[in-house]
Parts: sequence; C-alpha cells; structure tokens
Amino acid sequence: MILFASQSSDDTAALARRIGARLRSGDVLLLDGPIGAGKTHFARALIQSLLIRPEDVPSPTFTLVQVYDSVAGPIWHADLYRLTDPSEVEELGLSDAFDSAICLIEWPDRLGIRLPPGALRLVFAQGAGDDQRQITCVAGDGWPDRLKDIVP
Repeated sequence: MILFASQSSDDTAALARRIGARLRSGDVLLLDGPIGAGKTHFARALIQSLLIRPEDVPSPTFTLVQVYDSVAGPIWHADLYRLTDPSEVEELGLSDAFDSAICLIEWPDRLGIRLPPGALRLVFAQGAGDDQRQITCVAGDGWPDRLKDIVP
C-alpha cells in the first residue's frame, strides 16, 4: 500500500501522469472514493497524458464509458455510478476491455464479483484543505515493483 498526500489538483494530476507512463494494455485502475474526491480529475489527467492527439476528456457519468486512442493502446474510462446491478457491466463490454485495453473504472463497487484480479485500486479521500486529497494505492499482483518509486 502506498499513501500519497496531494496538496493540490496539480499534485493529483502529476501523480496521474506518473502512473499513466507505466500503464500497458490489460491494466485496470479502480478509482474509489466519494463524489468530489478527485477520481474524474485524476482520470482526465492520466488520459490526456497518453492521448495521441489532444482532445477533450469529459466525465463519462452519462455515457457510462468513453474510449480513447492513446500511445499505450486503447483507454476505456468508465463511470459506473448509475449502474443498479452488476450484470449491467456485461452490456458495456468491460469484461473484454479488461484484457485488451487500459481501463479506468470509477465506482468499482458496482462491478460486484466482476472485479478483475490484479487491478490497482486507488482510494481517494478529501484532505484537510479544499484541494487536498489523500490517495491510497492498493497494489494488486505485479504492481508493487511498477510503483516502487511513484511517490516523489
């Protein structure tokens, strides 16, 4: 487990870029935390750091999934907040994406038993100040070596 104390939204974005530089197809990041904790800000910064061509990265709250072409392969950004049953995950095609794309999953509790093994869980919590966050990285198999120097 790695704890990252973000003092600002820029710190959170910098962490996202550092993690993004280490990603490859088949990697799944589970972004966990309450509304407003910084999950989408983190995902947006990570995605933008890997895009082939700069583009807007909206929250997938209403579309549920946004797909991007990146230098590391396809990136699937999913916001599962509006799902009411884990079986709805199958309709989104996420199971296939877990094997072939980089997946950023907000509200991963909605996956139920479909949580992919070996995923990296990032738990976001509000810090003392408005822009401060505590981000806890819970590393699945293979992640500890990839993240050993992630925190400056």
